[in-house]
Amino acid sequence: MKTIHLQTNSPQILTFIAVFLLMTSNFKSHAFFDFQQQLNSYKAFKGTVYDAQTKTPLTFADISVIDTNISTITNTEGEFLLKIPDNLLNATVSFSFLGYSEQKIKISDLTNHPKIHLQPNVTSLAEVNLTAPESALSLVEATLKRKGENYINEQKIMTGFYRETIKKRNKNASLSEAVVEIYKQSYQSKKGDKVRLIKARKNTDYTKLDTIALKLQGGPFSTLYVDMIKYNQFIFNEGNLNNYDFSFENSTQIDNRKVYVVNFKQKPQIQSPLYFGKLYIDTENYALISAIYNLNVTDAEAASKLFIKKKPNKVRVLPTEAAYRVDYKTQNGKWHYRYSNIQLAFKVNWKGKLFNSNYTLNSEMAITDWQDNNSKVLSYQESFKPSMILSDEASGFSDPQFWGEYNIIEPEKSIESAIKKINKQLAKN
Repeated sequence: MKTIHLQTNSPQILTFIAVFLLMTSNFKSHAFFDFQQQLNSYKAFKGTVYDAQTKTPLTFADISVIDTNISTITNTEGEFLLKIPDNLLNATVSFSFLGYSEQKIKISDLTNHPKIHLQPNVTSLAEVNLTAPESALSLVEATLKRKGENYINEQKIMTGFYRETIKKRNKNASLSEAVVEIYKQSYQSKKGDKVRLIKARKNTDYTKLDTIALKLQGGPFSTLYVDMIKYNQFIFNEGNLNNYDFSFENSTQIDNRKVYVVNFKQKPQIQSPLYFGKLYIDTENYALISAIYNLNVTDAEAASKLFIKKKPNKVRVLPTEAAYRVDYKTQNGKWHYRYSNIQLAFKVNWKGKLFNSNYTLNSEMAITDWQDNNSKVLSYQESFKPSMILSDEASGFSDPQFWGEYNIIEPEKSIESAIKKINKQLAKN
């Protein structure tokens, strides 16, 4: 089988590997780890989060059960699904979003698919500039230097939900999902995070992929590496900060905390493709709360060299978009990785063919629960490896109650439609 290997593991870009595989008629799916779920009963709540003024849905809004580690996020349509154990049904849920006032609602008030409206809350820079560093660059430097005191310094075991979709011309061609157990290392440690698959499922419709199928190597690791505080060497480090221009924008709020907004972009004289975007930094302790950014793919040929490791001579692959997002959450005075998203778009052209093929790969992961880890060790045999492809390790879509009590990111309508079609195909077979 011929392959086109795509990678971004140079010092200038996230360690991230995608692979284009030529289609074959012999595709095998394998179940990965069997897992016995806990028997605790729970209740599921669905709803939608909106901007109170514009009435538009809020994507990636944070939803947390107060005084617990249980949480989820809204999907691209503002919808959420939150599963809560029966012993917590008297608790309160917090709804928050960057730039909006937090809203707290009793779980008993979340019945009948509620519509949650959050109020925008914009703070001018003048209100917080009494403690502002002398420049945006010095603020970013302080953020990187304080990761040891601002972020978790002990290993945690986190439960996360991971979803990976591949589309060709806006149609779902491949879908993989997993509940994972993450051995999140201290932010002061140089050790990398480890991952174990708890439950996973997949489906690929090769009829939509013509002669090329795109697969993501590393699966959940790709989203973990977007954690720019833990893996800052891939984006910002002391050696490359001077390659960027940093500037302040009007400040905002998240969870009633004032937040600096820092714009960054590569300097005009820097030729290599770097990043541009926004950093959201807490005004009190200089912790990074969120980052939304893109790789500069204006020079598509140069950007493609950061992705492509090996390919057939007759294929030309050019990135048209590389967008990233990472969010953090605070608990007991320490911040930790909360959510990340990657969206990559490629134009694939076979020599001699009139039309190009356009592919979009989206991967995201949300932490839905976590606990301290005092003694548990993940063995090499149990570990999901960065070299693995999730869709090769997962089972197919079959059981509608597959996830049980695990919190997941509510599927958007296009994914729901794809899952229904997959289940119909399985029923016919």
